[in-house]
Amino acid sequence: MNCLVLRSWLGGIALLCLSVSWVRADPGDEAILRAQEAFAARRNAALQLAVEAVPTTHVLAPYAEHWQLLRAFPGADDSRIATFLAAYPGSWMAERVRAEWLKDLARRELWSLYLAEFPRLVRPDASHQCYAHRAERMTGDARRLKEAIALWFTGRDMPSACTPLFEQLQATGYLQQEDLWRRIRLALEAGNPGVARAVSDRLPAGQGLVSASLALAERAPARWLKTTTRHDTRSSHEIALYALNRLARQNSSQAQAALVNWLPRLNEHERRAAWAILATEAARRHESLALSWFGRAGEGVNDSQREWWVRSALRAEQWPVVLRVIDGMSEAVRQQPVWRYWRARAQKATGQSAAANPALYALTQEHHYYGQLAREEVGPTVAAPPINIKTSGADIEAVARQPGVTRALALYRLGLRSEANQEWNWSLRGLSDLQLLAAAEVARRAEWYDRAIYAAEQTRDLHDFELRFIAPYRELAREAARSNNLDEAWVFGLMRQESRFVNVARSHVGATGLMQIMPATGRWIAGKLGIKGFSTNDMQDPATNIRFGAYYLKQVFDSLDGSPVLATAAYNAGPGRAQRWRDSRPMEGAIYVESIPFAETRDYVKKVLSNAMYYAVRFDQPSVLLKDRLGQIPPRRTARVAAANEPAGNDPDTGEN
Repeated sequence: MNCLVLRSWLGGIALLCLSVSWVRADPGDEAILRAQEAFAARRNAALQLAVEAVPTTHVLAPYAEHWQLLRAFPGADDSRIATFLAAYPGSWMAERVRAEWLKDLARRELWSLYLAEFPRLVRPDASHQCYAHRAERMTGDARRLKEAIALWFTGRDMPSACTPLFEQLQATGYLQQEDLWRRIRLALEAGNPGVARAVSDRLPAGQGLVSASLALAERAPARWLKTTTRHDTRSSHEIALYALNRLARQNSSQAQAALVNWLPRLNEHERRAAWAILATEAARRHESLALSWFGRAGEGVNDSQREWWVRSALRAEQWPVVLRVIDGMSEAVRQQPVWRYWRARAQKATGQSAAANPALYALTQEHHYYGQLAREEVGPTVAAPPINIKTSGADIEAVARQPGVTRALALYRLGLRSEANQEWNWSLRGLSDLQLLAAAEVARRAEWYDRAIYAAEQTRDLHDFELRFIAPYRELAREAARSNNLDEAWVFGLMRQESRFVNVARSHVGATGLMQIMPATGRWIAGKLGIKGFSTNDMQDPATNIRFGAYYLKQVFDSLDGSPVLATAAYNAGPGRAQRWRDSRPMEGAIYVESIPFAETRDYVKKVLSNAMYYAVRFDQPSVLLKDRLGQIPPRRTARVAAANEPAGNDPDTGEN
């Protein structure tokens, strides 16, 4: 019988022991590893030999077969595939095999079989969707052909599988010339001129983009805007907007001058679009002209640009503008927690507290950064300590025995992390809250910390915040925090966000370990600490990594006026950027965070400081409001030249949004 244990965060119970039978070494492990290596290297003969050496009783024997099937396309045996899918229904392995099989069926134009199998695919990609529409048409059912036009409107490249479908849409009149130009603009706005050129080729001869002109606008936008002699074609107008976008990213003043020169040549819609482009780039640089330019754009702004309009208005504390612009967003965007929170704040600031309170109360029921801020806005009446739900040993054992979970643990034990993560995530679909918490405990006991967090975060109504905010390496982190006079909860909040406690984590820019230390930053810290013979491999050692991370965090904290917000931003994007994003006057910390130009850094700072709040409760620290952690951001100090041995940043992010 399932057992449910309720306790407050500060309460305590003894955890039931769980059998660790899944972590033992099994005969055939070496063959599994050889099979995976051969699969990844596309060495089919070696894969065949490795698969033959895997015992049929091995928990990962189906994986070896599924790797073999994935390498059998094109030309795989349909009956063998069908047998495999029937043997492992609903599994991640079946999903992968089915996805490749469907593409193979489409290539062979077996459309009836494709349509029979397609509904069983849980996560179809764009190719599958395009093939499905083609299959319907080829089997005499064109009723849903018009719906396929939704696949057309994107600024990114689409797979070749979609080309025949798009040709059919154009031939039947579902795609008009204006639809082609709309996608051209989407592609240029997304910075994909190659896609724009390909779409332009669908236009009648002589009516599309002038390729040489587009190339010059891409390479030298200011020169193109000044020297082009064609101003009266659709091509020149679209290229002008593209050039203005590129120039605005470099220099607002030059972009404004160029736009003023072009205004008489643009229609009203194009003028508004141009001002929205300039305003958005100016807003990302926190320039004061952004708000007036957004005003000129008016209804010509899209949702993404509206978000930057709101951020500019927040920095200027123009609360009526904040409210009006959020109300102009699409319903889906407006209902995101970020805009629900700031809309309520704007209502309160404009004397509409009665209207704001219901939205704030709704947010208090959600467990994230904005839910925490909303609880503080509403007051202590909704700030009751969270209840942690504990599952029984029987629940944990039952989840651990599920085939997908068993396979995931076996993959993790063998160091096949990518496959293990995919299998684990897939296997949690459809589990109840109690089962998810049991899965989180299974992963925690296997020291698979990132998947423990993942499972605990999936619950909908029943939660265990001790599993969401696990604290491995506690002694190491506590000592590093104490040595640097840092808040331990903050250190843990940052470490959780950086690596989810995966000691071998490596980011796309080369940051390594629990606190994601960049190689240059590691060498800088080693020099400061007087460590000789430093190697970047040292960052794999938890003690060294945490020591270095805490030291670096302390340095940026002290150099940025003791602000946790600025130091957290600096840890991710570099001290220079964190400094530039300040204003000439004091600013509310939450507004500073909301207006960080880099989407990844903006999200990072929110999550680190939100994490710190949960860890502070777990560590029995004195109560501190999130607003107090965010604090007031002091005015920007006079710019200084960075010292030659000062690192530019730990994990810089250059993606803006």
